[in-house]
Amino acid sequence: MIPNRLKQLWAEGKSTLNGWCSIGNPFTAEIMAAQGYDSVTIDVQHGALDYSSALPMMQAMRASGVVPMARVPWLEPGIIMKMLDAGAYGVICPMVNTAAQAAEFVSYVRYPPYGQRSFGPTRVSFAAGSNYASQANDELLAFAMIETQQGMDNLAEIAATPGLDGIYVGPADLTFSLAGGRLPPGFDREEAEMIDRLHEIIAACQDSGIRAALHCGTPEYAARAIGWGFNMTTVSGDSRLLAAAAGASVAQFRRLVSRDSVTVVQGGAY
Repeated sequence: MIPNRLKQLWAEGKSTLNGWCSIGNPFTAEIMAAQGYDSVTIDVQHGALDYSSALPMMQAMRASGVVPMARVPWLEPGIIMKMLDAGAYGVICPMVNTAAQAAEFVSYVRYPPYGQRSFGPTRVSFAAGSNYASQANDELLAFAMIETQQGMDNLAEIAATPGLDGIYVGPADLTFSLAGGRLPPGFDREEAEMIDRLHEIIAACQDSGIRAALHCGTPEYAARAIGWGFNMTTVSGDSRLLAAAAGASVAQFRRLVSRDSVTVVQGGAY
């Protein structure tokens, strides 16, 4: 089986950068995968896509050598196992609030005797190379998302779940929940209370020997997060990056036209 490069980089003490795909299109996924990310996650939860879009997106990403991952819609065995069979080397599961839920999630990612994943790697048996059945348990990643007050209350127990590889922080939902709606959802939190919670998550992950990951809005904030102790950061995503680049291009055009505008003479000889 082709080794999971994320695990290799972390073993070397290096941080990793994750890309994010919310647009259900293979060409978009191919473009994102070719930009130098260590991994790219297909967002099946909030993205404008479903399994029928995610499978060709993973196929399009294969040539780049990037590690393919998926965020599933919920803690549900069918979609978790199906995304793994499609080729995901890691699964991010939202709204994990208890250690029991974390253990349930892990069981869907691992084959027996460490879990209850059903065997049928239809596409990944070709994409991941030989010996998949015997090596998948060691190579695949299970990331639980901490996004609620309940999740924070059970943080230490969740982090200590056997077989869990990491905690992925969704700052928008986490802020929404912890602040009771007092603070708007969003990335790159600057409130002291939220930064304290992020450091709590890092400490819990380090105590349990697992990885901490954070979704960020900008490279600058992602670099700060790595300095705090996060092992993986995601910076923005395809839809936001597309909007930002297009918006910047349009704004620059408007500025140039306004600055260089000339009077157009109607008629006359040229």
